[in-house]
Amino acid sequence: MSNRRSFIKNLGLTGAVLTVPSVILAADADNTVMADAAKADITNITLKGRVHSHGAGIANVAVTDGIHIVYTDKSGNYQMLSNKTAQFVYISIPSGYEFPAEKGLVKFYKPIQKEKSVFTADFELTKLKKDDRNHHFVVWADPQMISKKDTQILIEQSAPDLKNLAANLPDGSLMHAIGCGDLVWDHFELYEDYKEAVEITGVPFFNLIGNHDMDLSARTDDYSAETFKSHFGPTYYSFNRGNIHYVMLDDVFFIGTAKKYIGYITETQLQWLEQDLVHVKPGTTVVVSLHIPTDTGVKRRNQLKEDELGGVVANREQLYKILAPYKVHIMSGHTHMNEKWEDRNMIEHVHGTVCGAWWTGPICTDGTPEGYAVYEVKGDEISWFYKSTGKPKDYQLKVYPKGYLKTAPDEVVANVWNWDPKWKIQWFEDGNSKGDMQQRVAFDPWALELYDGPALPKKHKFVDPTLTDHLFFAKPSAGAKSIKVVATDRFGNQFTQSINL
Repeated sequence: MSNRRSFIKNLGLTGAVLTVPSVILAADADNTVMADAAKADITNITLKGRVHSHGAGIANVAVTDGIHIVYTDKSGNYQMLSNKTAQFVYISIPSGYEFPAEKGLVKFYKPIQKEKSVFTADFELTKLKKDDRNHHFVVWADPQMISKKDTQILIEQSAPDLKNLAANLPDGSLMHAIGCGDLVWDHFELYEDYKEAVEITGVPFFNLIGNHDMDLSARTDDYSAETFKSHFGPTYYSFNRGNIHYVMLDDVFFIGTAKKYIGYITETQLQWLEQDLVHVKPGTTVVVSLHIPTDTGVKRRNQLKEDELGGVVANREQLYKILAPYKVHIMSGHTHMNEKWEDRNMIEHVHGTVCGAWWTGPICTDGTPEGYAVYEVKGDEISWFYKSTGKPKDYQLKVYPKGYLKTAPDEVVANVWNWDPKWKIQWFEDGNSKGDMQQRVAFDPWALELYDGPALPKKHKFVDPTLTDHLFFAKPSAGAKSIKVVATDRFGNQFTQSINL
């Protein structure tokens, strides 16, 4: 078994590479990481308040305590009976309104103060000055910093890259971002650096919990998100922009031993999601974001007998049933490689990471450059591309010369990292069309050079190259002088790269 697969299967390393969080949340008895469930206060508490815009009430806004969902009346008022185990009252921001952000973090929630039997929380929203049916969003998967050296790269390279991308959109364009989990690597003091990077981008961020954002001293999953919540609020919620309904879920389930977890969505979340979608019209485009992919091609590519529990969502079919009436895009990270699958009413985008291969090199373990995905929404439809950090938008493939991949010594290899089966990958020899390249499962040649072997990379030796579907092969003629690869994506955009032999 490879170093990396051992790392994933064992769900962590011991010793100096990964350490127990250096900051343990200090909280009251209800919220402490080591809380005693027998002392949980289930006393009733009434949650009430108003959702308004400059004093004018906003009707039909969903308000939740994470268990129940109620809707505001015509005057914007809401009221629900909850109990004191609830930690937040929060809204599903309706379409047509700005995302209320503080230093880049969207504030859609209020921590519940439990001293009295009634807690009042009002939410003020600002109406957008333009139609939001057309907008953009980006997905930042796995910043995963373990040191100040890592955070420096995020702050000085990744954040300015996104800031520049947003600044070059047409004037007045709307953009938001999704921090797709593993915001740090168990070192919670680095959340402040993550927040600094978010603020630099100028883009409002919604954030998800990842397996490296969990409190490893918690005795059960119920208390494993307390530090994350203290920084970013609820771990599952929804919001709206234009015609799109966005859902954020927590699918990292801590099993009570440091660094051990499975991909799993709790019954509480599934019941909450069923309520959340009651008022979402069937056929609506729904974007669901979570850290661990619901599914991947890892089992197939590596010819495994079963999925690795920490690599996919074990009860994904139950999620799929709830999402069946909708047109669904699933956003995930975790694997540090880029892939897409499409089935039934769903397409899942498993994202290459902001940190690449854990900040050890410029590419992920499948050869995808470190970076993030950019999505453009027009009404009900979504298009996308992958933005490599520090590279132009049209940098969408890398062509390797003949012999670079030792297992294919007579072939040129093209890595088209955002490929899916609706792309077309063609090649030209000395200007002459040679047709389609052959798609095969293999290792990226540069990833092998950077990460293959027990001593590589020096920074984190568990990193290994991973098999990928998005490699393409062609065998040039003996006297060929140049090769050009043309990749056409599912939206008709063409990207080219040429090499001389």
